Amino acid sequence: MKNMLKDAAILFVITLIAGCLLGVVYDVTKDPIAKQEKLAWEKACQKVFPQADEFAKIEENALTDVMKEAKASVESEYSTTVEEIDEAKKGGALAGYVLIVTDHEGYGGDIKLAMGVQLDGTLNGISFLSISETAGLGMRADEVLAPQLVDKKVEKFAYTKTGKTSENEIDAISGATITTNAVTNGVNGGLSFFRTALEGGTAE
Repeated sequence: MKNMLKDAAILFVITLIAGCLLGVVYDVTKDPIAKQEKLAWEKACQKVFPQADEFAKIEENALTDVMKEAKASVESEYSTTVEEIDEAKKGGALAGYVLIVTDHEGYGGDIKLAMGVQLDGTLNGISFLSISETAGLGMRADEVLAPQLVDKKVEKFAYTKTGKTSENEIDAISGATITTNAVTNGVNGGLSFFRTALEGGTAE
């Protein structure tokens, strides 16, 4: 009985020390981690909206009813979630938005990307934040699809396997139609959200 109490006391002390050490580590690392996350976020925003010099996230509790309805519509129509909405500003004036969207129909799972949209609806471009498609096929999305989505002002994109012939068409990745479709849906979902809730900078 005496040994059991001794062992329990030792275990308690070890657990207490471990808990204290974890608390200290958390306090020491939380600020650097938060700083790195902010830098990564700013880098992603800057990549798709290089014209801007400031970005401000619209918090979930600040979303208007129109935004909420538009998000639900995009989810239903495109199987795409609008994860985040960031205002892109130049010299303090609103220049457009950075949207973080996730399409749920990729071959290897969710595909998350950032897209920059100017106030007139021009798509600056996209940047992949998370993608796990097949190597040599779907993973070529950044190489094949992203360059085709730069400085385009269209209502909706469509992909083709026979060679694009119009401004709203993009060439599909050979052998990766599912990935191409997912990326196209993600971008179209983001553009649909923009037109419904943000176009012209009047997010009422």
